[in-house]
Amino acid sequence: MIVYTVLMRFDVLTIFPTMFDGYFSESIIKRARERKLLDIRVHDVRTWSEDKHHKVDDKPYGGGPGMVMAVGPFFRALKSLRAFNKKTRIVLMSAKGKKFTHREAVRLAKYDRVVLLCGRYEGVDERVATHLADEELSIGEYVLTGGELPAMVVIDAVSRHVPGVLGAKESLARESHTEEGVTEHPQYTRPDVFSPKKGTRWSVPKILLSGDHKKIEEWRKKK
Repeated sequence: MIVYTVLMRFDVLTIFPTMFDGYFSESIIKRARERKLLDIRVHDVRTWSEDKHHKVDDKPYGGGPGMVMAVGPFFRALKSLRAFNKKTRIVLMSAKGKKFTHREAVRLAKYDRVVLLCGRYEGVDERVATHLADEELSIGEYVLTGGELPAMVVIDAVSRHVPGVLGAKESLARESHTEEGVTEHPQYTRPDVFSPKKGTRWSVPKILLSGDHKKIEEWRKKK
């Protein structure tokens, strides 16, 4: 059995920490955590609120609807977690951030630690982006109710590039977007013919059943 000494740590700052329990307790991420390849810690931002009711938001200056998450709790959280260092990347999940791509996942995987800040309500005080975060990332041109789902996406995508998490190098090498603009070829499994109803046949391409590995590889590259 190969023993990996690589360990990558993720810290997530959110006001809904239990949202992460299910996803990170299943499948590849679960196994990677059990093997000490990944260390994922989810923190409740309210812990660092100085308000007696543990509030972390307030009305926006200049007026307008909704509430804005304050800079104070985020600052105190990051300071407490000792996140201000060169080996740690602090990322604010933001609708106005840079688009998160395969290339960004590979880049982030080179850090020892990534801290993800999750906003809610009408957003986060801009001073979080300006003075605390190293960068802002968005998973797409749409608005979600919070940064929790984007944070899960980033952790999943980045984790796949931590040595040992996937297990097989071949699996990672053949994945979609490993090469810029290139997606993975179509995949099929048994049965070779599936008939959902009488007179209908959904067949596997004959080339994949030929046993000619050279031609199969050419077909895959073409696709």
